[in-house]
Amino acid sequence: MTYAVKECFLTLQGEGAQSGRRAVFLRFAGCNLWSGREEDRAAAQCNFCDTDFVGTDGAGGGKFADPQALADHVAARWGGAPGPRLVVVTGGEPMLQLDPALVEALHGRGFEVAAESNGTLPAVAGLDWLCVSPKGGTEVVQRRGDELKLVWPQAGIDPAALEDWDFRHFLVQPMDCAEPDEAVAAAISLAMERPRWRLSLQAHKLVGLP
Repeated sequence: MTYAVKECFLTLQGEGAQSGRRAVFLRFAGCNLWSGREEDRAAAQCNFCDTDFVGTDGAGGGKFADPQALADHVAARWGGAPGPRLVVVTGGEPMLQLDPALVEALHGRGFEVAAESNGTLPAVAGLDWLCVSPKGGTEVVQRRGDELKLVWPQAGIDPAALEDWDFRHFLVQPMDCAEPDEAVAAAISLAMERPRWRLSLQAHKLVGLP
């Protein structure tokens, strides 16, 4: 298959249980819950997305004809720094493109492979870390992983109903929206009322990282 990559860049993981880790972000183009076009946002199943995943014109983006070539591209972004390597595969929805061959190729270059998914598609085998971020009104089929990240507040989803899913970490993250103070207050309130949840902030935005 040909992989369509919106962007691929070196940064620090800014969210969740692995926040602060050096990582290459591999962002695939395309999503199954929104076209990415503003004219379609209001009617989309996920209408609060804060990410541009349309096309292949971002930094480090492009089309890659085979998994080895893409894995080499990811490794080049990491450079020669010592220590454990981490690649975060995201989107859009990465499970539309991420396959066992690419996971194997990334492992072959020494990377731990993490993925961030909306959970409406089964996760590919072989991942080292899986974050699922459910969206209200969708059918989540991937109900186990390492990290459940609930963007809050959002309609059509009950946090209590998620608490028996099989995840090690339950994180609530304020929605990036027009009322940021209200979103932060709502996320704090949820974490205070239901101790299973831990507050997660988008630290990369606070410090000016991509």
